[in-house]
Amino acid sequence: MLTSTSATGQRARPLRHRVLAGLSVLALLCPGLAAAGEGAHEHPAPVVLAPGYADLEFVPPAPGSYALPPLGEASDGAVVDSAGQPRRMHEVLDGRIVLMSFIYTRCSDVNGCPLATHVLRGVQQRLLEDKTLAGSVRLVSISFDPEHDTPATMRRYADAFRDPGGDWRFLTCRSQTELAPLLEAYDQWVIRDYDAQGNYTGTLSHLLRVYLIDERKRIRNIYSVSFLHADTIANDIRTLLLEQS
Repeated sequence: MLTSTSATGQRARPLRHRVLAGLSVLALLCPGLAAAGEGAHEHPAPVVLAPGYADLEFVPPAPGSYALPPLGEASDGAVVDSAGQPRRMHEVLDGRIVLMSFIYTRCSDVNGCPLATHVLRGVQQRLLEDKTLAGSVRLVSISFDPEHDTPATMRRYADAFRDPGGDWRFLTCRSQTELAPLLEAYDQWVIRDYDAQGNYTGTLSHLLRVYLIDERKRIRNIYSVSFLHADTIANDIRTLLLEQS
């Protein structure tokens, strides 16, 4: 059975138990994820490998002891917030450090969108616990499934994860036409899945990419499954804040 080890070397609870507990809310909101656990005698549960669900097994570099060179500009585009109000992406960035993930609420891959939301929730907790970070950082989750993920859907999704006092925006787009330039600008690869008869299954194949954007709207890091962890992201945020000062 997979277990994790904390930075102090103490053995943690079995990883599978901790992950299942952390995904309970996601299972309620994502029917595909809940269905994955049914009929286990026919479909064994997937093995969870993403390190973002466990404690770090190493001590990350200290904030400010390394550099995060700019990787490009964070693009603008038309979005809609969870209240149904049209916004511009640059308006949402608003001169803050932003951690942004592309997701869709029906994703059933525990190493996909549920992982991104789990890690952003962990970052949210660290932001709330560290007063030096208060007001400097914004979390953003934007859907690439605008037909299903309406503002009302994103609002319900947000209610399950956004803590009081947290600054976490949940966005969607009015159409695929408005979404497409954003996906292209951020190099976010998404493909619809079809069955043998050519019918859309409601699922999407995509890359997991989470973006760290500085207050000057520059991308400073792009996290994939293997490098997505709340503790290392928090240190990257602190590194950017030290750079500002």
